Amino acid sequence: MDTDLFIGGKWLPSSAGDRFDVLDPATGTVIASVADGTTADALAAVEAASSAAAAWAATPPRVRAEHLRRAFELMTARASSLAQLISLENGKALADAQGEVAYAAEFFRWYAEEAVRAFGSVATAPSGANRILVVRQPVGVCVLVTPWNFPAAMATRKIAPALAAGCTVILKPASDTPLTALAMAALLAEAGIPPGVVNVLPSRSSGRVVSAMLHDPRVRKVSFTGSTEVGRLLLAEAADNVVNTSMELGGNAPFLVFADADLPAAVEGAMIAKMRNGGEACTAANRFYVEAPVAAEFARLLSARMASLVVGPGTDPATQVGPLVNPEAVDKVDSLVRSALSAGAVATTGGSRLSGAGCYYPPTVLTNVPPDASILREEIFGPVAPIVTFTAEEEVIRLANDTEYGLVAYVYTSDLARGLRVSEALEAGMVGLNRGLVSDPAAPFGGVKQSGIGREGGHEGLLDYTESKYIAVTW
Repeated sequence: MDTDLFIGGKWLPSSAGDRFDVLDPATGTVIASVADGTTADALAAVEAASSAAAAWAATPPRVRAEHLRRAFELMTARASSLAQLISLENGKALADAQGEVAYAAEFFRWYAEEAVRAFGSVATAPSGANRILVVRQPVGVCVLVTPWNFPAAMATRKIAPALAAGCTVILKPASDTPLTALAMAALLAEAGIPPGVVNVLPSRSSGRVVSAMLHDPRVRKVSFTGSTEVGRLLLAEAADNVVNTSMELGGNAPFLVFADADLPAAVEGAMIAKMRNGGEACTAANRFYVEAPVAAEFARLLSARMASLVVGPGTDPATQVGPLVNPEAVDKVDSLVRSALSAGAVATTGGSRLSGAGCYYPPTVLTNVPPDASILREEIFGPVAPIVTFTAEEEVIRLANDTEYGLVAYVYTSDLARGLRVSEALEAGMVGLNRGLVSDPAAPFGGVKQSGIGREGGHEGLLDYTESKYIAVTW
């Protein structure tokens, strides 16, 4: 596959001639060398996107839709090879990678359907003096910055609505997982997307290249998925040119289990919410709050399921939990677990890093976790489930909301009134009520508080790449 920069429809080397290695987290071995983009390359990508912008915005929505539909078909046809590539560079289990490819492709199909639905409106002014005509127009050149944990899905979740709305884009993928993004570039070119509409810029100098683009007046939007810390920095950078921003930031998802819940169903939901992508997901259940009468049984059932998972290289079909993305990720998870254990928590399975090569950490369940433990305040991003016991509905809502984050929450109860009442009280942009999975291309994905700004997916995801223009007219 091509491993250079993709700018203006061409594969180009870095202007500085530099490259960087991509490693297999299962073994630490080099699997590819990729062109390392510079600020000069970033501005060249902006030039390419800007030059293509007017023609792409003028392209009929149905034509844009057909290109996206073709991308869906190509991605679906190549699902197996793309999943292998994701597992290789990201480390996730092959089953998780296959699920990601299906999910990622669905964004192309959904926005192929939404491309023709950027509806405006017309109304009579209350005074009767004129009509209020509102049209939706593409926001312009967009910089898309994506993380390593879902290298295909986070790219398509941004690229598809941007293209559907008539925007051109520069994708800056995470340097841990650039190969999937480059594969997406090739696939979109094959789907007929014109040169310059989609540009892909791998780079180890993420801060510098993104800053250079945000300070170019031709760039009118930045969409970022990643940590809240980096999101704050990008918001400050975007302020200089008042660039339109969408931020999908960190999470600290609470998973609430009430005593009247269907416990086997709650455990199944917990396995999905916690172990999707090995726990390396912003939507991962980060804190488990279980009502006292069922806490011991829930912990027993969850520990048994977690202990049964097969750990190994992501590309091995037998693997259920692959390695974490890099050694730093293992260090962070290990530090959080050791801190919890020293504060009195008990590991009912796992609890210490694995020896040998590879970035592995075993599935872990912790009980007796103190409510003020650091593991409950930080995003774990690993296969660790800390459990806290509660006794009252008001108490657990307070504990769940006691965080700067507000991306997603999960609630298990057989009482529908309680479920809806608690869902409304939780400070989160999304709630899984008796469900361990909330992500859907047809639904608005995003958080409140310091978990983000804006929404991806659904019709809202298309509107995030448009501006409303009001035309006052009399006829």
